[in-house]
This record gives sequence, C-alpha cells and structure tokens, in this order.
Amino acid sequence: MKRRLVLAIVLVATMSVVLFAVPLGLLVQRAYRDEELLRLQRDAVATTRLVDARTVGRDPVELPGGPIAYAVYDTGGRRVGGRGPARADALVRDALRSGKAAAIQRDGRLLAVAPLLGGEHVAGVLLASRSSSALTDRTHDTWLQLLLLAAGVLVIAALAALWLAGRLTVPLTRLAGAAKRLGDGDFSARAPRSGVPELDAVGEALDATAERLDDLVTRERSFSADASHQLRTPLAALRIELEALELRGERGPELDAALHEVDRLQETIDALLALARDAPRGTGTTDLANAAADAAAAWRGPLAERSRPLRVLVRAADPTARASSGSVRQILDVLLSNACEHGGGEVVVTVRESGDFLAVDVHDEGPGVADAAEVFRRRSPSADGHGIGLSLASSLAHAEGGGLALRAPGRAPTFTLTLARGGDEHNLAAT
Repeated sequence: MKRRLVLAIVLVATMSVVLFAVPLGLLVQRAYRDEELLRLQRDAVATTRLVDARTVGRDPVELPGGPIAYAVYDTGGRRVGGRGPARADALVRDALRSGKAAAIQRDGRLLAVAPLLGGEHVAGVLLASRSSSALTDRTHDTWLQLLLLAAGVLVIAALAALWLAGRLTVPLTRLAGAAKRLGDGDFSARAPRSGVPELDAVGEALDATAERLDDLVTRERSFSADASHQLRTPLAALRIELEALELRGERGPELDAALHEVDRLQETIDALLALARDAPRGTGTTDLANAAADAAAAWRGPLAERSRPLRVLVRAADPTARASSGSVRQILDVLLSNACEHGGGEVVVTVRESGDFLAVDVHDEGPGVADAAEVFRRRSPSADGHGIGLSLASSLAHAEGGGLALRAPGRAPTFTLTLARGGDEHNLAAT
C-alpha cells in the first residue's frame, strides 16, 4: 500500500508539473522570440535614418557592420547595398508593397524589414538579419532552469508522499497486528492510536470487539467447565452402580456395553473440560489404526442395522499420531455418527500418510453438504441436523495441533482429520 500511495502521489505531481511546465516553456520561447524580433525591428527602423531614400539605387549605400547584416533593396527588388540575397525575397516584397515594417524567424535567422520612405512613397526597403543562436541558447537555458525546478518539485513531492504514506501505513500496520493478535485468540490486544480520526475509530471498534469476545469466550468456557465438572458426579455414581451389579454376578453383554458407554462418556467429558479450560495439548501419542478400529467396532452395529457396511483401511507404515487418544476417539465418534445419521451407503475409514502428517478419512456415499465452511459453524441442532458435533470435533482437532476439513463436499463427502506424526517421538521414548 505504501508503494502504491507514493507512486500515485508522484504520478499526480508529475502530471501537474508537465501540464504546467510544458506550456510555460513554450510561452517563454515565444516571448523570447518576439522580444528579439522586436529589438531587431527597432534596430532596422533606426538604421533607415542613415540611408537617404532619395539616392537609393544611384549612390553607394553605407551601412553599419557588426552581428547584424543589413541590405538595401530598391523598388524593383534588387539589392543595391549591404549584405543579403541579391534579389528580394517574399518578406522584402511584402514590405515594398505595403510600406510596413515586419519581422520573422526563418531558417535559423531573425529577419526584420523597414521601408525607406522618400516623401510619401516607398523608395526601397532595409533588410536586417541576425543569427538566432543567441535566442536558442537563451531559450535552452530557461528550459533547463524549468527542468531543474520541476525535478525539485518532484523530489519534494516524493518526500512528502513518503512522509504521508508512512503516517498512514504505519498505523494501519499496527492496526493489522492488533487484529492478527485478536484473531490468534489474544483478547488483551488493543489497537494503538495514531491521531488519524478515521483510523482511531477503527481501533476503538476493534478494542470494543476484543472486549466483547473476551467476555463471551470467558463465559462460554466457564459454563462448559462447570457443566462438564457437574456431570462427573452423576457419571461416577452411575459407574459405581454398574460395577456393583457386576460384583453381584449380574454380568452380561448389556452390562459390558453400558460400562463401555460410561467410559466413552467419561472421555468425552474430559475432552470437553480440557477444551473449555484451554488446557495445553499433552505430549501423548495415539495409534490411529487402533483408534479407528475401536471407533468402527462401536458403530459397526448401528450401521449394520441400516444394511450399511463399514470398512477400516490402514495405509500408513507408522500410524502413530501426536494427540490424546480421548480427543481422537471423540472426533472419530462424531464423524462416524454424522456418517450414520446423515450419510448413506458404505462407510470407509482410511488411515493414511499425508506428507509430514497423518490423516484419517471418513467417507460415505450420502448426499453430503454444499458448503464446506458452514458445516463446522456452531449452531442449533435443529438448524440442519448437523448440530454442534462437527464444530466440537473441529475444536478438538485444533486443540491437538491438527485440523478437520470437509475435503470432498457434495455427494459422497469425505471428512479428513489431520494430525502431526508422533512415531519418532514415540520411538525415542521407547528406547
């Protein structure tokens, strides 16, 4: 922006200087020429007093020397004295015919004619001529001065443009830095004041937004933490009751399934509580192949009830990711739940390598969604059926240093979970 602003100001200044200096230079050239022609014409008129018009053509004519060449022509257009063309040219003939003095510039010389009057009749014409080199030099000197003046004006304009651009861009750069800090989650960021009313108004609006976001996020985190914490007590009581039933010998598949669901719900609450408290991501690792297999085992039954197969493919030599197992399991549960409730056809979970990262693709043959960005926006479950599950899964993925994206929107969608590799770190720890 700074460069464009400087270029724009310098361009406007250049156009202004050109539009002013070029006509001025032409006017100066014309004024100098008219001045020199008028001076030469005055010299020619003054010299006519030295010539006796009554003896033109009969007696020799004596004319002054010097840089000005004088010539006298009789009424027939013949030169009878001085230095000049032997026969009268158009300028001399016009003076013989009109009896008026005149001056022109032609072929690099200045020419002036003055009639020689004998009584009331034109007895001849005096032609005065001089080189126009002095006029040319004077004009060029003036043009050079105008050029230097124009260059000085452009330098001043460029310096002023740099100062103005700095005054405008530096506050904008600081404002952009404050906005970036706010976007990164630093709600304490405040925009500096620059003294420019418009920019200060933007800064005030940004500060107000930061305060509102800080208050909103704080209240949401407090609510999520409190709600998750309060759920732990009844969940612990439920686990105790189920384990008591197991101790009394009332073991069965239903009890095992209930305990498994309690474990899964406990992991979900722990993940929500860590996310609400903005807890730092741990250094644990997760085998994505095992996590995908466990998640598939939980959802293979519900999908089979709808006559929909579920496959797990592992295409990574070392599927160990740097992420907590609870978060990965929660994300996969959300994706498989979404595929079960809103998708169609076969569901395929693929663990693969993606450059320096590991990726888990969850693909189904359902109708999908049209907007890949809106699907992760938190909203009411009644909005379109997707609810807050995908938004929560995306937040968990980012909290683990990864990401969740709808890689193939539209029909037969594919959701992709991307996580950092943890194999090297895991291997070092094992040794």
